[in-house]
Amino acid sequence: MKRIINLAVFTIIILAAKTTYSQDSNFHIYLSFGQSNMEGNARIQPQDTVNVNDRFMVLEAVDCPNLDREKGRWYTAVPPLCRCETGLTPTDYFGRIMVQNLPENVKVGVINVAVGGCKIELFDKDKYKEYLTNVPDWMKNMVKEYDGNPYGRLVEMAKLAQKEGIIKGILLHQGESNTNDTLWTKKVKIVYDNLMKDLNLNPNDIPLLAGEVVNEDQGGVCASMNKIIANLPKTIPNSYVISSKGCPDGSDNLHFNAEGYRMLGKRYAIKMLSLLGYHNIKSD
Repeated sequence: MKRIINLAVFTIIILAAKTTYSQDSNFHIYLSFGQSNMEGNARIQPQDTVNVNDRFMVLEAVDCPNLDREKGRWYTAVPPLCRCETGLTPTDYFGRIMVQNLPENVKVGVINVAVGGCKIELFDKDKYKEYLTNVPDWMKNMVKEYDGNPYGRLVEMAKLAQKEGIIKGILLHQGESNTNDTLWTKKVKIVYDNLMKDLNLNPNDIPLLAGEVVNEDQGGVCASMNKIIANLPKTIPNSYVISSKGCPDGSDNLHFNAEGYRMLGKRYAIKMLSLLGYHNIKSD
């Protein structure tokens, strides 16, 4: 009996070792979520679809027959990176700058789950159902693509990604629909804390990078929200605000244009690289 027990323990240890070994420490995973500016509102231009390094990958969060992509599979990160017909996002140039500066043996993977027009409450796993009872049908249709639960889909894909790589950080761009909501930072913390718990992550190891909405220097209609976003590090110690100053926007003064997304995405990357200890960062 003792021999059988020892054999069982040995088998468990071997299986655990294999599970650990399957994770590639040089495959860095980043979770991206938010509303329309993370979803991608600007039209993808030809320059955005060429020369995408195959070390930069996206884990498809929905089935996209028009792109020949399936949910839960990795692809070279040619936009769109959110859903099947979304536009350019900050995540696009975040990943490009990351692989440009990281060693050649390091890959970067992103998971982008975002819903245009949503409040941060949509990503609160305890309140999203209540929130969805009072949103317009067009938003409900977007949410349906995530089986009615964007947060759940983000966690589902993140757990899948963890079998292959290591989650290194989280990118957030949200706030327009919560403009002037002084409780926003606490609501973001709820989502962040849930991600840490549900994915078994240590908050000391996982920075949250939150981008400002369209800046007042561009006439941003929600620019007042940036004063609230600025307080996020007081609520989440391992969080950092990414400036949108000078990032051009579209005619609605709500969404960035393509160049604005490129600039903002590069700023996310520069900050993340600095947190990883990199200097003399290339961002061209």
